Amino acid sequence: MCAAEKPTQAINESLKVMFRRFLIVVVFGIAFAYIESAVVVYLRAIFYPDGFTFPLSGFAEGTLWKRLLLTEIGREAAALVVILTGSWLFGRNRRQRLAFFLTIFAVWDIFYYVWLKVLLDWPATINDWDILFLMPAVWASPVMAPVLISLTMLIFAAAILYRDCYGKAIKVSAMEWLAFTAAVVLVVLSFCRAGRHIEQIDYKVYFSWPLFAIGHLLAVLVFLKCFLKPSKTGDKSTEIKGK
Repeated sequence: MCAAEKPTQAINESLKVMFRRFLIVVVFGIAFAYIESAVVVYLRAIFYPDGFTFPLSGFAEGTLWKRLLLTEIGREAAALVVILTGSWLFGRNRRQRLAFFLTIFAVWDIFYYVWLKVLLDWPATINDWDILFLMPAVWASPVMAPVLISLTMLIFAAAILYRDCYGKAIKVSAMEWLAFTAAVVLVVLSFCRAGRHIEQIDYKVYFSWPLFAIGHLLAVLVFLKCFLKPSKTGDKSTEIKGK
C-alpha cells in the first residue's frame, strides 16, 4: 500500500532535500562522463589517428585491438557496476535507487558527448555515428538515438523522485513490466543490428529508426500509464517502493 499523504510542510522539505541530492547525483554523472570520454580520446589516438569516421576500417583486427577490446569490455562492465553502486548509495529505497540509476546513466551518456565535443570537437552533428557498447555485441547508431533515450530516462527519474517526495509509489503490473521489457529489447535490437555492419559502406541503412521509435514510444506509453494510474487497494500490481 502507498504511504499516507504527507503534510504540505513535510512535502516541501522533502522536495528541497531531494533536489539537492539530485544535483549531487548529476555532478557525479558529469564527472564520470569525463572519465569515459578521456578513455575514448586515448583509444581514438591509438586506433584512429587520422579521424574516427564511419564506415570503420580495421575494427577489432590485429593482436593489440583484440587485447584492448577485451579490456574495454571489462571497463564497460566496471562502469555499469559503478553506476549501480552509486545509485544504491544515493537512494534510500528501491524507487529512489532506480531513479538515481536512470539519472546517473543518462547524465553520463549525455555529458560523454559534451566532453568529447570539448576535447575532440566531435561529434560534428548529432547525426554522426558512434559505437555505443560492446556487450553482448557491438551497438552502433547516430548520436541522436542514445541522447533521446537518455533524455527520456531523465524525465522518468524526475517523475519517480517527485512521486517519492509525496510518499506515493508507482504501481506496475506484470503485463506492464513485460511491455516495458519488450520496449527495451526493441531499442537494443535496433542498436545491435546496426553494430553488425559498421564496416560496410551502406552502414546507415542498418539502423532501423522505425524499430527504435516503436521501442522508445512503447516505453514512454507504459511509463505514463503506470505514472497516471490511480492507487487502488487490493490490486496485484507491484510497487516501485520499499527498502
